[in-house]
Amino acid sequence: MKQFLTEKIKSDYLESLKTIVSYPSVLNEGENGTPFGQSIQNVLEKMLEITRSLGFKTYIDPKGYYGYAEIGQGEELLAVLCHLDVVPAGDLSDWETPPFEATIKDGWIHGRGVQDDKGPSLAALYAVKALMDAGVTFNKRIRFIYGTDEETLWRCMARYNELEETATLGFAPDSSFPLTYAEKGLLQIKLHGSGSQELAIEAGEAFNVVPAKASYTGNLADSLEVELKKQAFEYERTADTVTVIGVPKHSKDAAEGVNAIVRLAMGLNPLVQHSTIQFMAEAVGEDATGSSLFGEISDEPSGTLSFNVSGLTINQDESEIRIDLRIPVLADKDKLVRELSQIAEKYQLRYEEFDYLAPLYVPLDSELVSTLMAVYKEKTNDNSPAVSSGGATFARTMPNCVAFGALFPGALQTEHQANERTVIEDLYKAMDIYAETIYRLAGK
Repeated sequence: MKQFLTEKIKSDYLESLKTIVSYPSVLNEGENGTPFGQSIQNVLEKMLEITRSLGFKTYIDPKGYYGYAEIGQGEELLAVLCHLDVVPAGDLSDWETPPFEATIKDGWIHGRGVQDDKGPSLAALYAVKALMDAGVTFNKRIRFIYGTDEETLWRCMARYNELEETATLGFAPDSSFPLTYAEKGLLQIKLHGSGSQELAIEAGEAFNVVPAKASYTGNLADSLEVELKKQAFEYERTADTVTVIGVPKHSKDAAEGVNAIVRLAMGLNPLVQHSTIQFMAEAVGEDATGSSLFGEISDEPSGTLSFNVSGLTINQDESEIRIDLRIPVLADKDKLVRELSQIAEKYQLRYEEFDYLAPLYVPLDSELVSTLMAVYKEKTNDNSPAVSSGGATFARTMPNCVAFGALFPGALQTEHQANERTVIEDLYKAMDIYAETIYRLAGK
């Protein structure tokens, strides 16, 4: 196989990544008339500026929902599905480096988005630039589609699909190697209940993150501390505030995390009579697979259900529980919803569907999967099989698209966590794989 990468490509890539990471592209809906926030608008414009400098034609949606950069010619369209928004940094005191300042040390690059998804997106882009520099021409159009709302509601891709051409084939560099051919259904819901005169709680950051902290402030602090000690839950105490400490993980890996909101509810449940607290403490508990509610839900292609209580609001007027579920591809979503609604009603909670993404499945023997797997194996000598995932990537927004990299097997997974970081050489390895892949799919 020809080696397309050069030291200049690697250097230019790293400089562009530093630039793109510097934008705190977190959702701030409607800011300055933008759909998702001024910083998201700014990073979209900057990314398109970078792609133009590399020789791509670009387009930006007039309303700012998405943009794309295209090179090549032909009837067929190869899509590389990227996103430029990131989850919030969370508690800055948990970071060892500034989250929106790419920091390189000991062979790692640190910063929000270096793993999800700015680092991989730029690796794929510079892979194509390496092909261009090597004189490769393309028999398909290669389009980098830049979404801006991936971490929340995917409104960017809904608008793209309403207005733009559907790709013939493609991949999202927003998962793990070797390849994800099946993605669980993603269901995000809210359970609405009554308010409280004695509780005022606001916890959780995003639907797709296991909450790392959840705090209570009030005259029950001493009693709560006793309950947390009984249950051996980690917490911090300052004056009349008790903060329960969890372990953040992506919702798709909820069982690997520790849910601070659920633990707070379990500590408060013996002390207060409130149906919202009771539901979390008694019906859900620390089971992050939903089996306490539904029994075991699992299938062979995609594994076990993930159930993450990701957010909680309780004030004088109302309460709201926010929940993220990753549903196995063969499971009956409607049956699950009926059962959850019925259980919620027993706790005087009203069910609301906030968002739903249908599952993804591309056959293992398809040309796309076969080509991508062949390149990966040749480049790495790793015979790991293609996998299923509880994650949701833009691959499911179009037919014949899969998730492909950029996290390698055994690599440290830090997306959505404080101190997000990745090994720079791994990004270069991913770029090399992307270059050969795109060469085989669209080169001539």
